[in-house]
Amino acid sequence: MVKRREPTARQMRLATELRRLREAAGLNSRQAAALLGVAPAQITHIESALAGVSEQRLRRLASHYACTDEEFIDALVAMAADRTHGWWEEYRGSLPTSFLDLSELEHHARFLRHVAILYVPGLLQTEDYARAVFSSRLPELTREERELRIRHRKARQKITVPYEAVIHEAALRIRVGDRATSKAQLARLLELSEADHVTMRVIPFDRDGFAASSAMTYAGGPLPRLDTVVRDAPHGTVLIDSEAQLNIYRTRFRMVEAVSLEPDESRDFIHRLTKEL
Repeated sequence: MVKRREPTARQMRLATELRRLREAAGLNSRQAAALLGVAPAQITHIESALAGVSEQRLRRLASHYACTDEEFIDALVAMAADRTHGWWEEYRGSLPTSFLDLSELEHHARFLRHVAILYVPGLLQTEDYARAVFSSRLPELTREERELRIRHRKARQKITVPYEAVIHEAALRIRVGDRATSKAQLARLLELSEADHVTMRVIPFDRDGFAASSAMTYAGGPLPRLDTVVRDAPHGTVLIDSEAQLNIYRTRFRMVEAVSLEPDESRDFIHRLTKEL
């Protein structure tokens, strides 16, 4: 068995779900291995994503774990069988792994929701706006590193799944770059807001009931229990997938959405901001 050197986030998620099923069944890895007729180390490798798992073996594990949710098992099988070599792989070794994990997550997502407070979401940024964002990073990036990140961000923007962005007025008004960059970014938002797969909402400063303190991305999986939340962290991104936390972020998004303007009102709001520049 050849062990993986660097499991992807998707492979890690499959491994996590298999571990959760085993723990819910009250079995340790040695007991699970005995039921499967393999060495305990093989279960450890599967549950740490260092090794893959075949459909037959996965279904046997699910049976031993008394999991009767066929739809969930089928979704796990699809994850295990996935051999996608996505466009993001060309950046492996050149960009931090978190960039690739985010691209992979967005590629497989059934829908995406984003709450933006201080910056326009990456999937909606113009090239100049993205360049201004990366130029402000500390420690400073080299020109080559910055342009590589911009190319990667542009490639991410080709998604066509349903995408809903709730953007606070602060993100629309803060001039990450110069006036021309900000005006072009607002124009881009107006253009994208007309796309069939994009729903854009704005939260003005004067709206009551807004208490969110940070941005978040919510990626829908094939089933709700396979959803994922992405949060920024000092050294990259954090992927959240526990059911309790997912429920919290689902509620949080609904609360933020409830205090936002309707899409048509949001377009009018962005148009007014554009005229002010």
